Amino acid sequence: MTRLHHTIFALISFTLLFSCGGDEDPTPAKSKEQVALEKLTADGTQAWVLGTDGFVTHKGQDKSSDFADFEIIFSHSGGNQAYTSANSNLLFDESGTWAFEGDNFTKISLSGTQPAAGQEIAFSGQGNKLRLEFNVPTPTNGRVTALAGDYVFMLEKK
Repeated sequence: MTRLHHTIFALISFTLLFSCGGDEDPTPAKSKEQVALEKLTADGTQAWVLGTDGFVTHKGQDKSSDFADFEIIFSHSGGNQAYTSANSNLLFDESGTWAFEGDNFTKISLSGTQPAAGQEIAFSGQGNKLRLEFNVPTPTNGRVTALAGDYVFMLEKK
């Protein structure tokens, strides 16, 4: 009888021993902020261009030819979030910082003095696409009103 108890005890012990462990801790879900950062900056720095399928509209009209060589680069490192742009036809500053607007992490604002600076820019996209949507209000200080209005930039990863 004792031998039977020892055998049963050994079987139960082995079963428990081999059934434990081996399960890795699940990867924690990413926060909304982490997902948004990755969308804009990939692993820290990401360049976006019109590419072959991108476009720019202003007041509903195609303006892609005016921004054919446009490029914007978003980066983040620690708490620092920066951007640079090229060939923006005076819509974006050449460089500055950016920050999320609100708690949903679907909008950003850019620092600077050009018309896009200080505006809420909604962004969305998946994979290698990024869509930026914003409005430049009509200036009250006599600046060129031609830049005022709604913009949509459909960009691709460079």
